Amino acid sequence: MTGLRERKKAATRAALGDAAWSLCVEHGYDGVTVEQIARAAGVSLRTFFNYFSSKEEAVMAGDKQTAETFVREFAARPPDEPVLVALRGALQSIYPQHVDLERLRQSRELRRHPALLPHVFAAYSAREQELTAAIADRCGLDATVDPYPAVTASTILATLRAVVQWWLDAPAASERYTAAELVARMIDQLGAGFTR
Repeated sequence: MTGLRERKKAATRAALGDAAWSLCVEHGYDGVTVEQIARAAGVSLRTFFNYFSSKEEAVMAGDKQTAETFVREFAARPPDEPVLVALRGALQSIYPQHVDLERLRQSRELRRHPALLPHVFAAYSAREQELTAAIADRCGLDATVDPYPAVTASTILATLRAVVQWWLDAPAASERYTAAELVARMIDQLGAGFTR
């Protein structure tokens, strides 16, 4: 069980990440300073830098947390589950039936800011490496010898990104499917080998 100190630190980190994201959405990325983020979260500037090295890192905190939760959920699935079944379970645990579409759209737009792009790519690469390691562990494979874990991790993450983008952009897609339903369809399609 997590101790009080760890819970407080996690809460402060989350508050800073939420403040960074909200302020940048409201005022534009260039219109927000680290000082404003710290003030909005109710902490000192020194405390901000105890948690994040930059504004960019704070803005990306929510994405990082979601990615870490996904990999942790995947690793915690029953060991006898096939990889795609475990991935489906992990994805469905982080994508609730009802997702705030406007927040997803705002997040996507914010991530396209030139100053954030290197951080977005770095976060994606870290997520891919962590998922590769988790898949290798589940399958009892050495990822430096067998490409299966890396290929599977890369395919899942690229497909997930494409599905979410389609869901946000396609007319009435969010009225036809929940995020959880789309995830299930995506996994089924991967399992079928993209045959039509």
